[in-house]
Amino acid sequence: VGAMAAEGDAFLRARGRTLTAFRQDDEYQWKGPFYFIQGADPQFGLMKAWAVGDTNNGDDEWGEEIKLAEQAVQAINKLNPKPKFFVLCGDLIHGMPGTQWRKDQEQDLKNVLKNTDQDIPLVFVSGNHDIGNTPTTETIDNYCKNWGDDYFSFWVGGVFFLVLNSQLYFDSSKCPELKQAQDVWLNEQLAVAEKQKCKHIIVFQHIPLFLRKPDEDHDYFNLEKSVRQEIMEKFHKAGIKAVFSGHYHRNAGGFYRGLEMVVSSAIGCQLGEDTHGLRVVVVTDEKIVHKYYSLNELSSQGIEKELLEMLAKQN
Repeated sequence: VGAMAAEGDAFLRARGRTLTAFRQDDEYQWKGPFYFIQGADPQFGLMKAWAVGDTNNGDDEWGEEIKLAEQAVQAINKLNPKPKFFVLCGDLIHGMPGTQWRKDQEQDLKNVLKNTDQDIPLVFVSGNHDIGNTPTTETIDNYCKNWGDDYFSFWVGGVFFLVLNSQLYFDSSKCPELKQAQDVWLNEQLAVAEKQKCKHIIVFQHIPLFLRKPDEDHDYFNLEKSVRQEIMEKFHKAGIKAVFSGHYHRNAGGFYRGLEMVVSSAIGCQLGEDTHGLRVVVVTDEKIVHKYYSLNELSSQGIEKELLEMLAKQN
């Protein structure tokens, strides 16, 4: 029973709107530079579905994604010093709620992820494939049973992290009360952050606010313009430094009044010219510096010298 419980805990650390892996009281203080790893869209099943041109039912194989996710875990486990955590920014699997292969895809992903070094907590962000393009109370509950809360906050070394359910900004028509609850909670969290004088505030969500320009047209890969504008203003006023997301299966990003939008390509299926990879994010006293590495680069060479030197600097 012990082993099963421990395995479950690795996936259910987001509880009570925080992350049990970090003891809040120990983490309010800045203790010097650290880094974390951001991955996105392992999306078990998409490569086959994309190849056969059937994204609704073509996801009956995901051997390729298993290999890529294993490579990601192995690369992370080898890193020295260790990252503070590994965050997966949504679309854990391809099968939408209620589809045939979903449970198997989830189980196979868990089997790979449970080999992550136990000292590197996993942080999960819900994507549209995890809870549906138009989520319901039921699809969100289901996600929470498997992966932990759909939104929460946590502190690491004086830095405040917010994980948001971006699907509620995309289409909350079937669960408006859940969107409202997240909005109320977010305002409370930003008030806490202001009071605590945190070093930086960083947000994780699946869908990017924008891909390149804050005023670009709305499409499937970003948030609707009026919604986006409201969130960007709120984040800017709160002093949020960066938003990290996935969803686009390509690297992209830009700035809105000092707020950086970072869009990371996928561990799984690539829809552009990028390679399967992970982003290394270094948090220093003054700034947040990040670089996207291909899985091959990260496995064979690790983190480059410049970033390691930033981590070694004591403030």
